[in-house]
Amino acid sequence: MPLISMFYGIIIRMFANDHSPSHLHAKYAEYDGVFDFDGNLIEGNLPNKQRKLIEAWILIHKEELLANWELLKNKDQPIKIEPLK
Repeated sequence: MPLISMFYGIIIRMFANDHSPSHLHAKYAEYDGVFDFDGNLIEGNLPNKQRKLIEAWILIHKEELLANWELLKNKDQPIKIEPLK
């Protein structure tokens, strides 16, 4: 699963041959979550602080995430996205 970004101990990945709707996978320590591109946690569990950081990052980078989803659907390599600072 390609690495898209990392910040504050959070790892963001997207699957190349994943299912719809468009989403990303976030991992923090032993926690995992799946988020849609509106910043909603649709599966999993993350601490509240990290969940809010991921939500903010998604909203900032929504267009880049959508572009990466299209790249992955076409079996191309995604671009890295700037981490949250």
